[in-house]
Amino acid sequence: MCGIVGYIGNKEAYPILIKGLHRLEYRGYDSAGVALLNGDLNVYKCKGKVADLEAFAKDKDKHGNIGIAHTRWATHGEPNDVNAHPHYSQSGNIVLIHNGIIENYGPIKEELKKRSYKFRSETDTEVLVQLIENIKDNEGVSLAEAVRIALNQVVGAYAIVVMAKDNPDELIAAKKGSPLVIGVGEKEFFVGSDATPIVEYTKNVIYLGDEEIAVLHRNGEIKIKTIKNKVKTPYIEELEMQLETLEKGGFPHFMLKEIYEQPRSIRDSLRGRLNVNKGIVKLGGIADYEHALIKASRIIIIGCGTSWHAGLVGEYLFEDLARIPVEVEYASEFRYRNPVIREDDIVIAISQSGETADTLAAIELAKSKGATIIGICNVVGSSIPRATHAGSYTHAGPEIGVASTKAFTAQITILTLMALQIAQEKGTLPRSKFHELISELNTIPDKVQAVLERNKEIEAIAKIYKDAPNALYLGRGYTFPVALEGALKLKEISYIHAEGYPAAEMKHGPIALIDENMPVFVIATQGTSYEKVVSNIQEVKARKGKIIAVVTEGDTHVKSLADYVIEVPPIDEHLAPLLTVIPLQLLSYHIAVMRGCNVDQPRNLAKSVTVE
Repeated sequence: MCGIVGYIGNKEAYPILIKGLHRLEYRGYDSAGVALLNGDLNVYKCKGKVADLEAFAKDKDKHGNIGIAHTRWATHGEPNDVNAHPHYSQSGNIVLIHNGIIENYGPIKEELKKRSYKFRSETDTEVLVQLIENIKDNEGVSLAEAVRIALNQVVGAYAIVVMAKDNPDELIAAKKGSPLVIGVGEKEFFVGSDATPIVEYTKNVIYLGDEEIAVLHRNGEIKIKTIKNKVKTPYIEELEMQLETLEKGGFPHFMLKEIYEQPRSIRDSLRGRLNVNKGIVKLGGIADYEHALIKASRIIIIGCGTSWHAGLVGEYLFEDLARIPVEVEYASEFRYRNPVIREDDIVIAISQSGETADTLAAIELAKSKGATIIGICNVVGSSIPRATHAGSYTHAGPEIGVASTKAFTAQITILTLMALQIAQEKGTLPRSKFHELISELNTIPDKVQAVLERNKEIEAIAKIYKDAPNALYLGRGYTFPVALEGALKLKEISYIHAEGYPAAEMKHGPIALIDENMPVFVIATQGTSYEKVVSNIQEVKARKGKIIAVVTEGDTHVKSLADYVIEVPPIDEHLAPLLTVIPLQLLSYHIAVMRGCNVDQPRNLAKSVTVE
């Protein structure tokens, strides 16, 4: 489910493959491996990090100008040396790397066992490489044709790269439901799960489509066909990613760098879409479907994890500003409960990577029912933008840290613009309020910068609570989703158990957890629910809980009750999530660092979840 790298050309492949694996480490993984062809087929793989693979292969033959490499996040079979990719066929002729899941690997494996095939690993991937060899040998076809026939027999998701000892001039790549990008150089090709291993070498890329197979030849020729044997014309696009965005830029971790990039990423997401002087909000990507949004009787927002939290903020925005009923659904549950989807529904799908398997599956279900699908995504050329009718990119830039930060605020920025645009066209928002909100929205980047300047005091608070075993996060209204997101960040990177709740729900159960050792993080900025939140704080204090409050600058009431406060600039409550989440991101970051956790690559997590 994690990282794929491939190379064929005239250069030494190993340095390119290893550097590519390092670029892909942010996706999360538990083992790594590489295969190189130089007359002999050499496969090196082990449990652990890419650095462990480098140490393992240090004194081994690493020559060859064709090769494939992989970082694995375990699905079938525990993380160990044997289950690590690449996997090779029984004869040792064919080697394969794979992201995704082959759902019907069991019956195929049993059939191959009857044909005397033996299996070394517990993986579904080894079944696929053995199937390809069986077809190639028994039907007397080329490697590419054997791959095509095999892929017609498997059920599931895959991105694969295949090479063979007896076919030293070709790499075969194919995908369905899992991302794969081909970089086109001068008589050389690069393959990656995303563009990060490629951008250093070429700006020309091909985004392989679902059920497409690419044959990459050493002479610079590329042929693409579908698994149904239909020839496709390769479409080369220019890569927009910049190499410097993949470096830490002096920060100790990508996560901290990305937290600090939020003034820029929010500004970039606003650019060209918000004109305060003219009083215009216009998202060009949804222009053709603006009328459908205006007439929508219901909006369904789908997402997973942090994107789901952004969707909850979107629910408040669309209902409050545009007066359209909204339901927010976990994409992973949406298609399994036979949801009611109507042709006049608008489905907004949110995903940082654009490759989230659960969200893609939910999109296909909604499309089959005739709904209009709008995408909000960060990665140009990814699967979700291609699967949706329309949408908007967030322009957050590459997000390398597994725990999402700048993607969250960029998603909220797009949702805010979208809600304001529809509200403006529907006339559901007084003109004076519309101008007030767009003026405030334009100030958000500077206000986020002001919050970032409080980093030292936030770090000091983190030091006090770094050893807490549990934490509660409370918010109301627009800041309730922020409480959920703050708790998720703490869980993800510091491994502290944390839960987010609507502040009023605390007394309906969670209040039983509060004692003198329980830190309670409360978002208590000025807004319509402010007095109610103050009452909830008093309930916590009455039970000796420790209050860490995010408050509006100048607040004295909450300051007199809380153990610690973090001030943010005054902001309209509709936009409060964009500011109030920043200190919670920083708190989680500093606590994780102090606990010695791997901030950018938390255990068990993957950046892009491309399997169910």
